Amino acid sequence: MLPVWGLWLPALVAAPVAQDPAPAMVQARTPEGRTIFLRLQFKKGLSVEGKALPRAFLARGADGGGWVPFENLTPDGKRWALAAFFPDDQWRPEEVRHRVRHAEIESVWTLAALFTGHGQNYDRLMAENPDFPDKLREGDVWRIPRNLLSADLGGPGRGPDRTRPEDELDDESRVSAYRGLLSFDGDAQGKFAAYRLRKGEALYSSVVIRYTDRVDPKGVNELAERIAKRSGITDVRGIQPGQLIKIPLEYLADPFQPEGSSQLAEEREVRAEVRRIVRVEAGPKLKGVRVILDAGHGGVDPGARANGIWESDFVYDIAMRVRRLLEQETEAQVSSTIRYPALGFKSRESIATPSRAADILTTPPFAVDGESPTALSVNLRWVLANDWFAAFRQAKGDAQKTLFLSFHADSLHPSARGSMVYVPSAALVPSAHAMGLARVGRVAEARRSARVAFSSREKLQGEARSRQFSEALLKALQKERIPVHANRPIRNVIYRGGGKWVPAVIRYSTGATKALVEVANLTNEEDAASLRDPDFRERYAAAVVNAIRAYYRK
Repeated sequence: MLPVWGLWLPALVAAPVAQDPAPAMVQARTPEGRTIFLRLQFKKGLSVEGKALPRAFLARGADGGGWVPFENLTPDGKRWALAAFFPDDQWRPEEVRHRVRHAEIESVWTLAALFTGHGQNYDRLMAENPDFPDKLREGDVWRIPRNLLSADLGGPGRGPDRTRPEDELDDESRVSAYRGLLSFDGDAQGKFAAYRLRKGEALYSSVVIRYTDRVDPKGVNELAERIAKRSGITDVRGIQPGQLIKIPLEYLADPFQPEGSSQLAEEREVRAEVRRIVRVEAGPKLKGVRVILDAGHGGVDPGARANGIWESDFVYDIAMRVRRLLEQETEAQVSSTIRYPALGFKSRESIATPSRAADILTTPPFAVDGESPTALSVNLRWVLANDWFAAFRQAKGDAQKTLFLSFHADSLHPSARGSMVYVPSAALVPSAHAMGLARVGRVAEARRSARVAFSSREKLQGEARSRQFSEALLKALQKERIPVHANRPIRNVIYRGGGKWVPAVIRYSTGATKALVEVANLTNEEDAASLRDPDFRERYAAAVVNAIRAYYRK
């Protein structure tokens, strides 16, 4: 998704889609002497022909038909598959020396996934091979030390090195712990926050993404280079633990600004409000709760794209699963801002191609067909939701039991994995806003609900309640073992293109609680694979419903 002027907009002209390179195929003999094929696919990894695969190589519960993914092999099967596909590799007691044979298909991420068990170890793998570019070259020999190997391959199998004391803390305590790792100083070039890089950390994820609120690939890479230069670092891939990182104050996110700054004061005011607000009780059946679900993009706008996944259909499917569960299991009043005519409000097991038709459910429905500016369909979502909230309040509904959720999937720096939640920053929500009616005069909801006004108290409580809900959502996701962004999964502002803003759908929402949920990062291969899986989408929807129940419980 591409945010423009505070809205989430698509690229209006689609660039030509590059064709993925053809898979690399290798024929090998099993220990029993049977001949089978192995296949390495671009961004999809290694798989083995299952028809003659020894049972001892197939993990318990795995399907032995068709092509068997590498992760469905036993440790012996994985070791055999790697040796068969990469016969030039040297397996030494202290390391594996991997020779690149298929430079157009292999990647650092692929090597990390195959040899260490986690693609997100690619930062650590690059650090072990500082002389090589991240674009693999035929014949280069990459070193994979034993301490990085997965347990299945004889290593410690630690996974991504993110286990820190702060990982198990709630959002406020986690941010406080991160702040405690900073000190403030200055030199001839100006003031900065000083951070000492810890073992296993990378400049991109552990400094830029964590401390500056930047998450898009271009912004993260550019700022990482700028901070490295400011810190006297010539090679960002060769940084050793303990290296002093100097982060100029102008790039720091609000929670990490120095004492006495207005940004830090505003952050603390919101945190205090979060602690003061008492949750509203609705019972396990969510009696009296008004929920409005929004699925980002749709119609001619597929949203973000990466790794064979596009945003619109997959987040629509999750939203429809949330709708179904709420309708089946609770008494909450549920509506959706958008509907795909060919699907209705149904979920799907298989999503093969982008849907081309979608309507915003105004009166009359507004087609997302490209005939009107995309910004119009974005704005009509909050207008429609606010109109429904107004009708709910007029019918004597409890205004504090109104919830707006917008589902999205982002295209961030590939080191970011898992869900993030955006809440409306009280400092960036306007006191008043009116949407122009020239183009939408025929939409009844626009005539009634295109103007909003917020008091300072309402803005503060809006962010505080939304943060409370986001905490409940993250806990529910983690209980379902669904990945959550490793650093700061709850954010109240988006930085891109030199500006910062709150997405329009939550910036102007009159719901007491509102959040934009970034389900996954499509440029992260593991996230994309999860989103493709209907079981994952069902578990995600169940976690959202559990979070709503937990939120409306004192």
